[in-house]
Amino acid sequence: MDDYLNLFVEETSFYNRIVLSTFLPESWWGPLPHWFQGWLRNYIGGVLLYFLSAFLWCFYIYYLKRNVYLPKDAIPSNRAMLLQIGVAMKAMPWYCALPSLSEYMIENGWTKCFSRISDVGWMPYLIYVAAYLVIVEFGIYWMHRELHDIKPLYKYLHATHHIYNKQNTLSPFAGLAFHPLDGILQAVPHVVALFLLPVHFTTHIALLFIEAIWTANIHDCIHAKVWPVMGAGYHTIHHTTYRHNYGHYTIWMDWMFGTLRDPVEDEVKKM
Repeated sequence: MDDYLNLFVEETSFYNRIVLSTFLPESWWGPLPHWFQGWLRNYIGGVLLYFLSAFLWCFYIYYLKRNVYLPKDAIPSNRAMLLQIGVAMKAMPWYCALPSLSEYMIENGWTKCFSRISDVGWMPYLIYVAAYLVIVEFGIYWMHRELHDIKPLYKYLHATHHIYNKQNTLSPFAGLAFHPLDGILQAVPHVVALFLLPVHFTTHIALLFIEAIWTANIHDCIHAKVWPVMGAGYHTIHHTTYRHNYGHYTIWMDWMFGTLRDPVEDEVKKM
């Protein structure tokens, strides 16, 4: 068992070496405890992913494709985007505690994670990934909905994110602009799933970081109309009505629980 758990430690150590040695002298990070190396790697990776995904997407839709996807009066001001960056950067050190904690639990054998796809085979792996995503979708839907329905949670946590309540205040930089505890709570289903079913470790880490890209995308106000994806068109409605479209990747949970509001139907009604 210890030999198998070492596979997880070797993998996280590999990630640590790639990221930390790229940006810092080894004499700075080498003596640090393994768990702290993991947190530092997650922090550096999270910051880079946040700025690269949000900046490149903003540059594309606001400048290269100016007035193509969004009218000029719908583009957020530089001041609004800087405010969002400030909120996200204050929260980022805390966000990175969650994947660091999940790695610690995995390395100590507390979860049902497996290291190699060959340990279970490709078909079970795909079934587990699908089940993992269903658990995450269900968990994030209800966590997000309760952050609205439980008044103290909304007032002291989620309201920080909902100051961006118009099209011209939403941008990809708003994707991680949460109160730190709010952002962590909405990511907790990723960790809970590790205790409920076998999950491939590398896939779990990858999906956590894909969150950063996804949240940037759903705050750009551009409706891609790809069913059943819970894209920015749906999420913009969430920011303006506060009572609809709590889902994460898909519309299914909102459809099942009666909170779905379709942006295309909204446009038709306005006409």
